[in-house]
Amino acid sequence: MRILICEDSVLLREGIARLLEHSGHEVVAALSDTEELTEEVERTAPQLCILDVRLPPTFTDEGIRAALQLRRTRPELPILVLSQYVEERYASDLISASEGAFGYLLKDRVADVTEFIASVEQIATGATVLDPEVVSQLLTRRNQDRRMQRLSDRERTVLSALAEGKSNQTIADMLFLSAASVEKHITAIFQKLELEPEAGNRRVLAALVHIETRGASGSANQTGQQS
Repeated sequence: MRILICEDSVLLREGIARLLEHSGHEVVAALSDTEELTEEVERTAPQLCILDVRLPPTFTDEGIRAALQLRRTRPELPILVLSQYVEERYASDLISASEGAFGYLLKDRVADVTEFIASVEQIATGATVLDPEVVSQLLTRRNQDRRMQRLSDRERTVLSALAEGKSNQTIADMLFLSAASVEKHITAIFQKLELEPEAGNRRVLAALVHIETRGASGSANQTGQQS
């Protein structure tokens, strides 16, 4: 797979490049800022881009803005965003805008080489991979979504598997259903959760509703136990 890296830290940039190349991938460009990003994407035709959130010159949101621009101009290009900390606003913006393959991981995840490479390869095949800590912090400010109560037990099971990143075929095999049945369940889930096509990546948004509900229930249970 052809991969472009945009990361200002020399050590991390070179480290990621070595990990990817050792795993059989080709790093077609390794940039320290976004100044030549557009030109390099055009020149090297990467199959996936890895971007840091904070890049020169201001180290605020250059990487996020670059990712959003790439999403607009090349929606088919898989993007993996790396961040030192959870940037809640930026993560929300990217998730809402991401209809194609997308990932948001904390840089600590790079240390787990096997998991990191697996995430990169999942994103390249069209999956959405969100760091558990990113999801957790995004959901701490939200209330339990009552729309979940509209789902049947079977739809809840399908949604749970979907939230784990499983494909339709994997869900079908797991639940002994046909792929067509799973597709019908997912369509019903989108409708009951009021996720219209223009909402963006509905699989991710549905997964967030599911995780939010579980998180809210867990918090309630913990509160009850403490009292």
